[in-house]
This record gives sequence, C-alpha cells and structure tokens, in this order.
Amino acid sequence: MRAVKWLSTIGVVAVLIAALVFFGNFFSKNSSSVSNSSNSGKTTTTATKSSSSKKGIQITEKNNDSSYQTVIKNGRYLTSKARGVSATQQNNTYNQVSFENGLQDFAKEHFSTSKYIFQEGQYLTTDTANNWLDRKSNDNPTGLNPEDNGKTDNSRNPIYLQTIEEQDFMTKDGNNLKLNGIVLGLAMNTQDTYQKEQYGSNYTQDISNADRIQQGKQMANEVVKRYRNMSGISNDIPIYVAMYSQSKDDSLAGGSFYSWNVSKSGNNLGSWTDIKDQTVVLPMQTGTGDEKSVAKKLNKSFTSFSENIQSFFPNLSSVTGQASYEGNNLKGLVVDVSTQFYSATEIESFANYIAQSAPNYLPTGVPVKIKIEASTGMQAYLIQGSDDSKYKVTILNSY
Repeated sequence: MRAVKWLSTIGVVAVLIAALVFFGNFFSKNSSSVSNSSNSGKTTTTATKSSSSKKGIQITEKNNDSSYQTVIKNGRYLTSKARGVSATQQNNTYNQVSFENGLQDFAKEHFSTSKYIFQEGQYLTTDTANNWLDRKSNDNPTGLNPEDNGKTDNSRNPIYLQTIEEQDFMTKDGNNLKLNGIVLGLAMNTQDTYQKEQYGSNYTQDISNADRIQQGKQMANEVVKRYRNMSGISNDIPIYVAMYSQSKDDSLAGGSFYSWNVSKSGNNLGSWTDIKDQTVVLPMQTGTGDEKSVAKKLNKSFTSFSENIQSFFPNLSSVTGQASYEGNNLKGLVVDVSTQFYSATEIESFANYIAQSAPNYLPTGVPVKIKIEASTGMQAYLIQGSDDSKYKVTILNSY
C-alpha cells in the first residue's frame, strides 16, 4: 500500500510539473508575439529594457512637432565630440545659451524636424577644435586665429573666433543613419579679453564690426574646406554656416546671428545672406541709442510691469529682461526676477501674483518665460506659450 501511495504521489507531482512547463511555454510564446506585434508598426528603432537592445544606434521619440528626434548609441545619448571647447574662457553664460539655441532654430529653417534626425557633431574632435581655435603659429599651423604680434595695446591681434558648433542632420537608411547635411555655427568676438602678463590684470580690446565680419568670412571659407577633407563627408553634402556675434562679457543678454551661407558642393561658399536678429536688454538705459530701438514700446510696458511687482513685493533685487527680435518682430521674452525671499509661502504667493499681473503688461502671442531666483538658486518659473492666454506656474520645492 505504501508503494502504491508513493507511486501515486509521484504521478501527481509529475502532472503538476508538466502543467507548469506547458503554461510557462504558452505564456512565454504569447508574450513574445504581443511584444513583436506592438512594435511592428514603428519606423524607428527605440531603446527597450533588454540589455541586447542597448547595442548599436537607437532613435528617441519626438515630444512635439517642433523638436527633432535624436540619436542614442549603445544605450547612451550621443554627445558632441567637441562640446564646450572655446578659444578663451566664456565669461558671459548668456552667449553660450543663445548661440546653441539660435543655431538650432536656424537649422530648423533648412532641415525639417519631420524629415531629419538631429545628431550632435561627430566630425570635429576636441583636439582638432582646440587647434583651430588657437592662434596660428609654427607649432600650430592650423590655428584660425591670427598670430600673436607681441603687442599689448589696441594694435595687438585679437582673438576673433571664440567657438565652433557642429550639428549633424541624418536620415534613416535601413538600420543605419545617413548624413544628409551639416550646420556649423561660428561665434565671433566683439570684444577680446586678454592679459599683458600671466596671472596679471584683465584688459579688453574692442573689435570693429568690419573686422569681425571680414575675419569671419575668411574663417568660414577655410572651415568648409577642412570639413570637405574629413572622412565621411562627401562632396555633395550641404554645409551651412551661420555667423554669430558674441555680446560683451558684462552684457545682461547673449549675442545674435548676423549672416549665413551654404556650400552645396565642393569647397566654395555662395553669397552671404544677412540675418536681422537682435537681443535687447530690458529695461533700456535712458539717454542711450537703445531708446530708438525696435523694443521702445515693449520697454515702456516692461518698466510698468517691473514697477507693479516691486510695489507689491518690495524686497526685489532686480527685474531684467531679454527680448529677442527677428527684424521688427518679437520672437520671445525671458524675464529674470531676483529676490531676497526665502520663505516658501512668500515665493508661492509672489509667483501667483506675477501670473495674474504679467498678462496686463507683457506681450502675448510669443513665448514668455519668467524666472524667479534667490541667492540659493531658482525658486520658481512661469511660462506662457505663444498660444496661451495664462501663465503656467511651477514652484521648485525641496523635499
């Protein structure tokens, strides 16, 4: 009897094991078929949770129609090979932000976000960029900035070219990406900061518009020739060049793009086209030429806005703005509000008050961003989109 019971028990266990194996295989096959069928309609390769999917090239999804898809390689965002390289130290952070954002806006006019994939620059390396941005010398024959003539006054040869930014635009070619065009941004100095002796005092040398433009054109032609000799860039890949004028170190706004060109094939650029962009700092200073600028009307309403919020919350350090124009048309406005507030309730009340007050003074129909900052960092920001009638308030709380 014990043997019969023992055999019976073994039989039951065997049946259970067989059932588990059967259903395990069933669900495994079905879950695989569901996963495959859900991805069959996608035209781009995206990262998944499996470790094998992190190998090779993947493409991010788009958040909106105005943004590009971007490139991921081996599970990591593909960064620029020459990011952050500049001829001298960048003392005005506004320049870097407006240069990079403006270059992307320029690129969108020539490479549609619905057709092309954005890739950070992969052809200009850090070492090459450093050599190009350095002065030309016996040790560095590829330097684009002029040789040091040994002078320490305004007759010295200044650093004209501050930085080069490369943006690549790709299309899908089977499982690979194919280069379809390059956009280059050349940031030119309007003022060069230098030292007469190592670790000595800083001096500044202004650069005239005529010299900046002339030097920029020569450098742009040389840069295009050098890109044509790089591996992977064929003779018929269009190379666009956008010239950027840096603002001075003490400016409260970034610079602006002033001209562009394109080499559709070969080493030569075509005719230069002017870009009538400008950034105006608000409030404008009384008694200066700014009073005749395109932002005269906006300056008046901005001043009223500043007075209004300062009367409500008197502990404000400053209220400044950066208005970006394309010709006579306002493209956007960024407002910086510096405050001495530390209380979370004060920040929240102040931000909500600005959200109610701003529509009465600041423009509509264009993007407006208001940042509220204290000595400890940003406390809140408000955003109004070009199609919005109200501001969205975000309080940056700590937990």
